[in-house]
Amino acid sequence: MSTASPTVIEVEGLSKRFVIRKDKSIKERLVNATLSRQHREDFWALRDVDLSIESGTTVGLIGPNGSGKSTLLKAIGGIIQPTSGSVRRRGRLAALLELGAGFHPDLTGRDNVYLNAAILGLSRSQTDKCFDDIVEFSGIEKFIDTQVKFYSSGMYVRLAFAVAVHVDPDVLLVDEVLAVGDEPFQRKCMDRIKQFQREGRTIVLVTHALDQVVDICTRAVVLENGHVMLDGAPRDATRLLRADFDVQSTNEMEASGQGALSRVLAVKTLGPDLVPVTTAVPGADLVLRVTVESDNELRDWVLGVGIDTPTGQAVFGTNTQLLGERMPPLRGRRDFDVRLTDLRLGEGQYSIHGALATWDGPTFAKLSQAAQIEVPGTGTSIGFVGVNSIATAAVPGT
Repeated sequence: MSTASPTVIEVEGLSKRFVIRKDKSIKERLVNATLSRQHREDFWALRDVDLSIESGTTVGLIGPNGSGKSTLLKAIGGIIQPTSGSVRRRGRLAALLELGAGFHPDLTGRDNVYLNAAILGLSRSQTDKCFDDIVEFSGIEKFIDTQVKFYSSGMYVRLAFAVAVHVDPDVLLVDEVLAVGDEPFQRKCMDRIKQFQREGRTIVLVTHALDQVVDICTRAVVLENGHVMLDGAPRDATRLLRADFDVQSTNEMEASGQGALSRVLAVKTLGPDLVPVTTAVPGADLVLRVTVESDNELRDWVLGVGIDTPTGQAVFGTNTQLLGERMPPLRGRRDFDVRLTDLRLGEGQYSIHGALATWDGPTFAKLSQAAQIEVPGTGTSIGFVGVNSIATAAVPGT
């Protein structure tokens, strides 16, 4: 007997085209009516996207700006119709796609709660039962009878999210709008999303917070120029996207000129005795030998090193400017050692990067994932910091 979860969202051959008009005014559009083809451009936000999402999964849609993430989410939610292809859904769907979407500005918050709930399939009596919970979750009780056109962006998000999570959805679609709320409300939203996960609901999330994707998603889809570049484990997806960002950053550095003349060639990980190592023992020294090269003489430059998680999250970083060290003029190839003393990282795998910058300017060369290091653990703690801890009985009288 099969135990596979049922598919709740099926996207097949989905493409979406938008027409970009080059006419700057209505007058130009009328004058150029007979030559309309010459004054318009087709932009394909999505091209031949296939995606199947099973019940109970949390899927992150990630990619650079303009990659088609929000367009795909709107197509899944039925907000926009595809140019070709199809989207099939099952179950009640709640969506948070745009700030204020589904709100009427001239209605009060109270009226909009009932309006949104009705759009999402709830009767008035059902909304009556959860209305107080919605208002309490939103935290805007004092303004619930105020027209929403006077709401701040944060108040919009609070009320919209509160409605979406209280209508008992089978599928929740969430765009980047949660970034608008303040930190306490974002934590409240994340707690509710994790509760939804425990209840076996399906969540599709668009976000630029890649660490959030690794934390809560069971799967991630990388989009670029309207195409699916990778559909798999969140760590693999975020690693690919961050690598793309690094390539783009390197290209921009080289375009500026200086990055093409000076570069980080390699980083080696050495033990306290300067012997190459692949394991960093907590509490021991780790030496990072950075090989750099410059075609022309480089002055007033800064050498930087950093330790990152496999997904690219920064754990530690330093540079010669922070350490108060002036680097000698550089021409040709040189090795420099940076000794990290008493390094105490938590258990796991880490990557090392090296970078070059000007003393009073930006980074102009960087080599990401130049080396890998593994830190063994004792199994008594988790996290990025290795701390020896001992559990003791409560002190009498406290």
